[in-house]
Amino acid sequence: MSLIDELIKNGVLDKEKVAILEKEIKTSGKREEEIILEKDFLPEDVLFEIKSNYLKIPFKKEAPNEISLEVLELIPEETAGFYIMVSLAKRENILEVGMVYPEDLSAQEALQFLSRSKNFNYQVFLITLSTFKKFFNQYRIPKREVGRALEELETELATEKITKIAEIERLVEEAPISKVVAVILRYAVEGEASDIHIEPLKDKLRVRFRTLGALHSSILLPIRFLSAIVARIKILANLKIDESRIPQDGRFSTRTEDRDIDFRVSTFPTTLGEKVAIRVLDPRVGLKRFEELGLKGRNFEVIKKATQKPYGMILATGPTGCGKTTTLYAILQTLNKEGVNIVTLEDPVEYCIEGVNQSQVRPEIGFDFARGLRQIVRQDPDIVMVGEIRDQETASLATHAALTGHIVLSTLHTNNAAGVIPRLIDLKIQPFLIPPTLSVAIAQRLVRKLCSKCKKKIKPKKEIQDLILRELAEIPEKFKKEIKIKTATYIFEAAGCKDCHNEGFSGRVGLFEVLEMTPQLAEIILREPSERLIREEAKRQGMVTMKQDGVLKALEGDTTIEEVLRVAEEK
Repeated sequence: MSLIDELIKNGVLDKEKVAILEKEIKTSGKREEEIILEKDFLPEDVLFEIKSNYLKIPFKKEAPNEISLEVLELIPEETAGFYIMVSLAKRENILEVGMVYPEDLSAQEALQFLSRSKNFNYQVFLITLSTFKKFFNQYRIPKREVGRALEELETELATEKITKIAEIERLVEEAPISKVVAVILRYAVEGEASDIHIEPLKDKLRVRFRTLGALHSSILLPIRFLSAIVARIKILANLKIDESRIPQDGRFSTRTEDRDIDFRVSTFPTTLGEKVAIRVLDPRVGLKRFEELGLKGRNFEVIKKATQKPYGMILATGPTGCGKTTTLYAILQTLNKEGVNIVTLEDPVEYCIEGVNQSQVRPEIGFDFARGLRQIVRQDPDIVMVGEIRDQETASLATHAALTGHIVLSTLHTNNAAGVIPRLIDLKIQPFLIPPTLSVAIAQRLVRKLCSKCKKKIKPKKEIQDLILRELAEIPEKFKKEIKIKTATYIFEAAGCKDCHNEGFSGRVGLFEVLEMTPQLAEIILREPSERLIREEAKRQGMVTMKQDGVLKALEGDTTIEEVLRVAEEK
């Protein structure tokens, strides 16, 4: 009798599901358990409870949170992955082994061979696929992988005195130090980190990863490995390994998790040694579709309308790291069609977009934003993206490009959307040129997004409820008609689960305010372009402030009120 027969006998599979299952097994070559779980025919625990009774093998529901490296490696990683089995615990000379397919004779033979060669007895338990994946991932905990590589490196350094550049080059190309760097890079990609910081401390080398906007310490290494690790990264990025007195910038690509990832490297001399910052440019994380940015209602419609105009500036504003470039890339992707010529000037080019002519400025050889813009207009562009407007000349050239029939995308540094117009005037743009050229000003911030699997609905405290009600009362009447939320009965808080690594958050979402050019705003710019009057006009046209947008997202369960208050400015 097979497992499928046992499931039929238990009344948990009907004939229709059995027919689908048998067909899938023949065509896909997958096992029954995999297909049942993929098709969501049964909960995983129910399936493996029945399998446990069928095989007369105890089912391990409660497994330890972490397995010691010594116990884990009694079954090597390659063997564990091939036979889908893993060490769970060791009591005296009895090794508890979790197996997903204990009926597999080849897996049983492999386990018997290991028990003889490593001199242990064992007891087999049935475990679920998700339990196996959880423990199999522990082979790849970065501290462990780095620890193993450092042990190899320690042995090598104990026998050799590494002094010359040629000796360092040889060392960093060899397995141990290459493994250390590879683990750090892979861990950053798997953890969806945006940056890696490798920093010398007084007696340690610290590796930190920036995830969801915050830095977290993950690995501490002996300080004596600093020069070898920095040299390995410099070789990858094609930098001078014998130059440690001045900062250097470089870039390299590697294939991780079946996709190409770019890493942007910056070295910086400190009193304790060289610090390395690496930006992780993962297209899966950094390139978003226009619809995924978190723009809703009026904000979405105003920007969409601006992208459909034949000319005009769309400016994104906010501090460093607030997602301005992500927004511009998302807009570029909507504009990227066969019939248009798009040319960009960036510092640096972060993501390559098929069909877009992207260029990196090089100020050290005189190719800056201003010079690049003068050349771009000779390239017959329809759409121009300038990484940043930071000086008078670039502002003037961008404005005239918009005035002569181009869509221009760029970024500015201001606190809010209303501040864009005074900032352009500060950059010596004549007020009469702003209304015909500026289409939209977008201000934004990033907040952590609540994990959809574990977020908890709670009643807000009175002070939070009062704050929410004040913000809802201030929302423009035009916008109130578009939203369903009228009260602050419930908000959401982070809880934490295995899907979000017990953080309570998964990914980030933008808070936006979008100022549209209107005849009334044009009149204010020509008459008295103060931020106060611009704000009044923004409210009249129905602009929702970043704080209001954040409150609405908190009420909808996208984020928490604490996250909104952390980034959105007070009025």
